[in-house]
Amino acid sequence: MSLPRTCHALAASLPLAALLASPTTLAAPDPGDWQAVVEEARGQTVYWHAWGGDGRTNRYLEWVAERMQAEHQVEVIHVKLGDTAEAVSRVLAERQAGNDDDGSVDLVWINGENFAAMRDSDLLFGPFAEQLPHFALTHPEHNPEVVTDFTLPTDGFESPWGKAQITFYYDSDELDTPPTSVAEIKAWAEDNPGRFSYPRIPDFTGSTFLKQALIELSDADEALYAPVEESDFEAVSAPLWDYLDDLHPHLWRSGRQFPASGPDMLRLMGDGELALAFTFIPSEPAAAVADGELAPSTRSYVLDGGTLGNVHFVAIPYNSPHKAAAMLLADFLLTPEAQAHKQDLAVWGDRTVLDVSRLDDDQAARFELDQDNPAMLAPDALEQTLAEPHPSWMDALQEAWQARYVGR
Repeated sequence: MSLPRTCHALAASLPLAALLASPTTLAAPDPGDWQAVVEEARGQTVYWHAWGGDGRTNRYLEWVAERMQAEHQVEVIHVKLGDTAEAVSRVLAERQAGNDDDGSVDLVWINGENFAAMRDSDLLFGPFAEQLPHFALTHPEHNPEVVTDFTLPTDGFESPWGKAQITFYYDSDELDTPPTSVAEIKAWAEDNPGRFSYPRIPDFTGSTFLKQALIELSDADEALYAPVEESDFEAVSAPLWDYLDDLHPHLWRSGRQFPASGPDMLRLMGDGELALAFTFIPSEPAAAVADGELAPSTRSYVLDGGTLGNVHFVAIPYNSPHKAAAMLLADFLLTPEAQAHKQDLAVWGDRTVLDVSRLDDDQAARFELDQDNPAMLAPDALEQTLAEPHPSWMDALQEAWQARYVGR
């Protein structure tokens, strides 16, 4: 899942020598000697810095902590973040202070621009991911998205653990035929004022909507997949701002306020304030129907031209004092048990990164989706996935959105 803002501004404020100096760390465990990793991890505590804005996600992480304690005697503490940049900032600050061995972040849920920022500043431990015992189940040779993050190769510095893709949902009692393109969404909003919105930037779900719209509205596809400084940002993004300028007066609360997040947008749908919304978790509407948070008349779909999707990862900061336990946790997240539990609609509904065809029949059966749920997507609905632009576009779009719309 793409999480919000990086700490490029903070990185720029640090002394160059502090960012370029080679970290002096204690001997790190060798992921190639897995038995030694398991033995060293026993009794350690992992401080997992992860977004804490969704109840289902938080409950899943609680289950992970229970399983890690029971199976490996490793304590997992979820440090709840509102923004992944908080963890990036902390590691940068520790680097500036010379704390290269006893950092406070052992594992971070990360991808996109935050991963790029940490790699650029040499703040991650690795490579380790491809040596995790369960990594082979992702079948990276046939699923390159598990080793690519917003166009950038992961090079073993982060391990995949979930898939996300923009999925729209609507109340079929109110809407017979939903809009199937970004352009149609604007036309529908004009005819149905106040019934659609998107989360306030820099929320990652809202930021992803900006990128989805820009891909459809712009003819500069090649520019979007290269660093933003290599293109004329104002010219490429101009169609997006024209679109939003026209759209905003017809949004919920006339575009003067925005939902805080994806979960907040779902709540507005459940309360009947919105009739059309979207999520970055494809199974979330179905899970919400099963929980009674959304009406049984809820239906899910994707746009005709496809929707943006990505893989979300976990990574280990270079100065984590508990690298063995962090690697063990990253590997547990890739087990069929953990992946199937995560995909369960009654738990979270987050899609697996495993190649289910490589599992045995009993394991594969655990990943069958509940097609009886009226809000569940068709099995082939996510086949047309749009690739994420270069991570620098996220920063530029967020900054331009805030400069244009905040305070209006």
